Amino acid sequence: MKRVIGFMGLGIMGVPMAANLLKAGFEVVVFNRTPGRADEVVALGARQATTPAELAAQCDVAVIMVTGPEAINALLFGEHGAAEGLKGKPCVQMSSVAPSYTRELNERLDPVGVTLIDAPVSGSKVPAENAQLIILAGGPRKVVDELDDVLLAMGKKVVWCGDAGQGSMMKMMINHLLGVMVESFAEALRVGEKGGLALDAKLDVILSGPLACGMFQLKAPMVRAQDYPVNFPLKHMTKDMKFVLDTAYELGAGVPVGMAALEQYARAVRQGYGDEDLAAVDRIFSE
Repeated sequence: MKRVIGFMGLGIMGVPMAANLLKAGFEVVVFNRTPGRADEVVALGARQATTPAELAAQCDVAVIMVTGPEAINALLFGEHGAAEGLKGKPCVQMSSVAPSYTRELNERLDPVGVTLIDAPVSGSKVPAENAQLIILAGGPRKVVDELDDVLLAMGKKVVWCGDAGQGSMMKMMINHLLGVMVESFAEALRVGEKGGLALDAKLDVILSGPLACGMFQLKAPMVRAQDYPVNFPLKHMTKDMKFVLDTAYELGAGVPVGMAALEQYARAVRQGYGDEDLAAVDRIFSE
């Protein structure tokens, strides 16, 4: 008999991830702080809990996919929080947060008897819809292996990264590369524009040669249309790049290019593009 999965956080990523758990045959109970956002997955067959504590009482495994530490703390330790009800159960924390926060969370949950699995993802909305996410798992290897069927209902591959906190560390590394790549893509295209190069010719060269990659292929149609439907919001990229820089500072790692990229994302947020896809950083180079 398949385990009951409790899923908290039904945003851009959470809705398709919860839907894929249902498609895989799991019984799913959901909670979202804005109740109406649960409607889509409830229509697909999920049950809706009224509080995190109620969700914890009904599930065998809890999954969290929210925007950051404040939301996680509220779900677990706030009024009617889930932590006490998850005693003896794994809690799979999939949000993008700093490794230092993850380690603190693990220290908080361990005395309660909750096993934290630190499992952020590499991938955005479309991979989430297609269950093609890469799961970056930290925590006890045995427990991660036992959750393989749950994780692979949402993604195509699970990479064990080490103890709790190391999944978040891997997420910092991959988000640093993502942030720098997309900002550099936009910056390079604008240099070519100033030099009189046609957009189609520029994209043809990038996407036909050794620099071609899935990320540039995904963002190229947005740049062509100057329309940026959200796969990964620019404001979240800005938040995550701040986590990257904070982590690099704690480690004593130099990230000068990351610092420069964060400055451009923050500038784009200030100019009102935060709710568009992160590729909308392209807009600031045309202004």
